Amino acid sequence: MRRLAAVLACLLLPPASALAESAALRPSASLLFKYPELLQPGTCVMYREGGAGWVLTEPLYYLKAHVIAAAVSTRQLPHCPQVPGKLPEQYNRAEAIRHFQATPCLAAHEGERSEQIGLVQLRVASWETPYERKMENAGRLYRGYFLDQRLRKDLEIELEADLLAPCPAGE
Repeated sequence: MRRLAAVLACLLLPPASALAESAALRPSASLLFKYPELLQPGTCVMYREGGAGWVLTEPLYYLKAHVIAAAVSTRQLPHCPQVPGKLPEQYNRAEAIRHFQATPCLAAHEGERSEQIGLVQLRVASWETPYERKMENAGRLYRGYFLDQRLRKDLEIELEADLLAPCPAGE
């Protein structure tokens, strides 16, 4: 009986090499498959940072944009850039930008792999960014910049779908 179960399992399951070669589906990619209507060209979306806390709430910073295109692509994930002797919270702005540009990325101990990523091309409409020095490595928005690009109306950028939210009604 055990032999029969083992033979059936071998016949029904794909080979391990096929499982290893298939790219994992990141949340951003599954979002594009489940809710494609949310990211149609022209749709208003927002990328938000901050706003944490219940009583004393941090300021909320945002980037409002319109979708140009959305697609799922398979990428070979790089290893996350390391800065010897520093934790990510201790990075300066240049180190933080390098880290954000590499994401999604793998820890040093993880083996290389491919994943399917849902990417959205956006055209910037408006924004509010932090200017406090303590926020320089906290996110992608800082002092009028998105990473290393000076924000301006109609600037085209690319973000993972799961980092975006629909604009509030009426906007």
